[in-house]
Amino acid sequence: MRIGMAYRYWCGECTSRTPWLSNARAQQAQIDHYAEKHPGIPPGGHVEVHRGDPQGGLGCLVFIGITVALLIVAASCHR
Repeated sequence: MRIGMAYRYWCGECTSRTPWLSNARAQQAQIDHYAEKHPGIPPGGHVEVHRGDPQGGLGCLVFIGITVALLIVAASCHR
């Protein structure tokens, strides 16, 4: 898998989707899903490509840190 690239395959028959994986692993997970849940139907649906780090979560951590800092400032100004 190229660094910073992840793929998620969506089923064309139901609401199932693979986790973010390398392209080959996500494609195989889609094939396995169809074999188990939709036998006899060729795999379909669509592929979602994530160009950043889908496991990163750093953006959320920064948001929480800023929120906590603002709450501390607001509480200290209220006295």
